[in-house]
Amino acid sequence: MSSSVSGAVNGGISFWYADDGLPEVREPLAGDASADVVIVGGGYTGLWTAYYLKKAVPFLRITVLEQKFCGYGASGRNGGWLYNGIAGRDRYAKLHGHDAAVRLQRAMNDTVDEVIRAAAEEGFDAGIHKGGVLEVARTPAQWARLKAFHEHEVSYGEKDRVLYGARETAERIRVADAVGSTWTPHGARVHPVKLVKGLASAVAALGVTIHELTPVTEIRPKHAVTPYGTVRAPYVLRCTEGFTAALKGQKRTWLPMNSSMIATEPLTDEQWAAVGWDGLETLGDMAHAYMYAQRTADGRIALGGRGVPYRFGSRTDNDGRTQPATVEALREILADFFPALARVRVEHAWSGVLGVPRDWCATVTLDRSTGLGWAGGYVGSGVATANLAARTLRDLVQQDSGQSGRTELTDLPWVGHKVRRWEPEPLRWLGVHGLYATYRAADRRERVTSGAEASKLARIADRVAGRH
Repeated sequence: MSSSVSGAVNGGISFWYADDGLPEVREPLAGDASADVVIVGGGYTGLWTAYYLKKAVPFLRITVLEQKFCGYGASGRNGGWLYNGIAGRDRYAKLHGHDAAVRLQRAMNDTVDEVIRAAAEEGFDAGIHKGGVLEVARTPAQWARLKAFHEHEVSYGEKDRVLYGARETAERIRVADAVGSTWTPHGARVHPVKLVKGLASAVAALGVTIHELTPVTEIRPKHAVTPYGTVRAPYVLRCTEGFTAALKGQKRTWLPMNSSMIATEPLTDEQWAAVGWDGLETLGDMAHAYMYAQRTADGRIALGGRGVPYRFGSRTDNDGRTQPATVEALREILADFFPALARVRVEHAWSGVLGVPRDWCATVTLDRSTGLGWAGGYVGSGVATANLAARTLRDLVQQDSGQSGRTELTDLPWVGHKVRRWEPEPLRWLGVHGLYATYRAADRRERVTSGAEASKLARIADRVAGRH
């Protein structure tokens, strides 16, 4: 392994916790209890749902159950992209019509500002900077894909999106070999842990009961079962995202996809001058096995990618520890994008899991006959989507309990979406690893050819995966 990563802290949940500190863990459930609403999962989805429900109906008795501590999962490990991407939009357009998908996209655009507004109202600093999202192309094939992507986004109502050529891209950020980019204002950099800590504190201050160190082993109508007791409630909402497979009967519901990240040492002024990036946009690319990055508030680059995409049997990692080969691969991406930073030290590496439904569509559902609800399947776009999902769950619960009627959110096309389960092992493992091997092969070929064949290969992989 390169000396630039040999001293990196590996795991420890994430760099974000190393930077801001681990939280003081709240008391576990002490025995059987009752509530009006019980929420399983103390990440963004669960906490935002508790927040908006308690704000709307202050007398509700709401209990949140979290297996470790709030933000232990993807909410405390992600890349800090608060942006307007949503999984499954094209499929919803096919199922419900283009106008319905446009409404969903507009709701996502507004969600970025809603998170910023709520954080400001509650008075916590989540390191937010709204610099938008910049996605770059570095090969002819990527450039063709980026232009098509740009036009596709505009067709869903993003009239403020901008397409840049090579010169204009370099004025924003100096990515090696960049031939163009597309930028949307509907995105912001955040510090994920500061966001989840601030949200958890706000929820607790509203009077919501939060029990940590309380794993839920089974969800059934009106019951959330834990080793310490059962919480009974008319509504049980599953907000477990990448950890859903651990619940009884949910092994094949959503696949826990692995994503890994590195964080560099703080860069010097001279190094930043070589890179640019003065607008603090979140940064992505148009590769099939794509990367994502941000310029952190303390002057580092935090960069992520897939690494080992999936562990056999839907297993999850141990406190974020990452394979050395993955850490090295991410460092190579960093050096490839920014050759001037080839010798910059990597100080932290970590991993986490995100929830992937079989059709790659994010969903929100409340079963009125059982009181069971769930939201998730964000496929890596959960920082903002979790907020929209939570407000939608709030409206669905209020609608079901007779406290309100239909709303703009309950009429969005992702509400009530049904999807088939993932294949059993070993087909699941073989399929996911084959999928990402194909994407990487396509990316390699695009670097040395015109890219036509590689793009065809990736489209085949998309169809096999069920993404299109």
